[in-house]
Amino acid sequence: MLHLSAGLLGRHAARRATAAFSTASARMSSHGHEVADSVDMSKPMYWDRRDTPWPDRAYKDVLTTADTSLKKKEKGPWGQLTKEEKIALYRLAFHQTFPEMKQKSNQWKTVVGGIFIFMGLTGLLTWWQSIYVYPERPRTFDDDWQAKQLKRMLDMQVNPVQGFASKWDYEKGQWK
Repeated sequence: MLHLSAGLLGRHAARRATAAFSTASARMSSHGHEVADSVDMSKPMYWDRRDTPWPDRAYKDVLTTADTSLKKKEKGPWGQLTKEEKIALYRLAFHQTFPEMKQKSNQWKTVVGGIFIFMGLTGLLTWWQSIYVYPERPRTFDDDWQAKQLKRMLDMQVNPVQGFASKWDYEKGQWK
């Protein structure tokens, strides 16, 4: 009997999950928004990195007719190629040259500016909280109170063997 009800419950849960999935997919497609394509990471990819100068594939995969004729011309002697053709061949294989990759960007200025803005806003928030949120400092933090408390502890001879009162000379009235 218990086996039968567990089987029915499992079938019912599977039917509910399938129905929920189909309505969710129908709901997603009914919004009219385009869904972004996912990138197949198993295929060779192109990158511009100084530490790995040879990417898995060439920069341009789809070649125009001019590019294919230039690729055919590449198989011949390179002395017959002009400088512009050599640069165009390089640009078919690579997007950037090493000097272009090494060129410094001004992105650090944005990062440092963002950090300073964040620190300034945090300082303003802390200042505002110290004025309007936090309570007043207790009177036990005042210098007068601390001096009175120190005198009282010395009068009571608190921990006279190794502690606080052992460092006070009671005859001279000063610290040892």
